[in-house]
Amino acid sequence: MTPLVSIIMGSTSDLPVMEKACKQLNDLQIPFEVNALSAHRTPEAVEEFARGAKGRGLKVIIAAAGMAAALPGVIAASTALPVIGVPIKGMLDGLDAMLSIIQMPPGIPVATVGVNAAQNAAILAVEMLALSDEDIAQRLTAYKSGLKAKIEKANKDLAEVKYEYKTN
Repeated sequence: MTPLVSIIMGSTSDLPVMEKACKQLNDLQIPFEVNALSAHRTPEAVEEFARGAKGRGLKVIIAAAGMAAALPGVIAASTALPVIGVPIKGMLDGLDAMLSIIQMPPGIPVATVGVNAAQNAAILAVEMLALSDEDIAQRLTAYKSGLKAKIEKANKDLAEVKYEYKTN
């Protein structure tokens, strides 16, 4: 199986957050890979990975990083593939990482999701893949329909909760 999505994190300490992306991709039957690469500790490996990503069949890269959060931008600078940045909550509740990821120079875009929002990064990657793959598009549509059903059920359950002054 050739991975379509690559999940890259600065260190394995990011894995508890990034497992949500892994689970989402797995649930949607999207082949993916997971690696740790550091923009500061293994810069040559990061560039080599990014330059070879498209040739290996990858379509989207999800890059997680905290604090200085250089990893998504360094990857984006060395590939034409879309890169989705996941800021990891750190010293400033992830604000430092988020600002680092969204402040990219012209020509080096990185799509950025919320702090620790690995699941949304995976869904965004699947949305990108669905543009050119009808099977993936159908699985994504079914997933999103399931989200609607969950909220409809939640509202039915909430209707059963009784309070003296509750009006619905």
